[in-house]
Amino acid sequence: MTTRAPRPLILGSTSSYRRELLARLRLPFEVISPEVDETPLPGESPRDLALRLALAKARAVAARHPSAVVIGSDQVADLGGEPLGKPGTHERAVAQLRRMRGRTVIFQTAVAVACRDSGFEQVELAPVHVRFRELTDAEIEFYLRAETPYDCAGSAKSEGLGIALLESIESDDPTALIGLPLIRTARLLQAAGLALLTPAQSAA
Repeated sequence: MTTRAPRPLILGSTSSYRRELLARLRLPFEVISPEVDETPLPGESPRDLALRLALAKARAVAARHPSAVVIGSDQVADLGGEPLGKPGTHERAVAQLRRMRGRTVIFQTAVAVACRDSGFEQVELAPVHVRFRELTDAEIEFYLRAETPYDCAGSAKSEGLGIALLESIESDDPTALIGLPLIRTARLLQAAGLALLTPAQSAA
């Protein structure tokens, strides 16, 4: 029986956070920008937005690299059903954190894995419930100047000083808040045919 080489793995993301997280699985992978429009649809919930965009990113890269196993992921901060994305600017970050202080925000983190040639396509959601402290304006300002988290959903960079913004985190997938739920990612990659805990990977 001939053993086929494992399919190439691609992370469809421009996020340095997701790249660093995926490296923990010790699989060789390439990073390619998915170039997907992330504008929410009218009336779209944060949960549905995260799921749709994760799958759209995986599909967009898989269409260009049909033999590869492609990971797409997206995170949307859910404040009472309203989506909060990446602030982009200091002013928007201040506004986001003022609204979130003293409240529970659900960070809807979705991951999708797709392979065009094998027909594999699955997407999963890893919601993270985060309770923010009653932050003062001075604390918000200090944090933003120190971390400049303008590329983070909801301005919350929990792997850095942002952890001091929080009262509690509830999640069954510890890395989901940073941007890539590795428990779900590992499960999906194995379902797609990539072996993580054996010397030789099997082909999908």
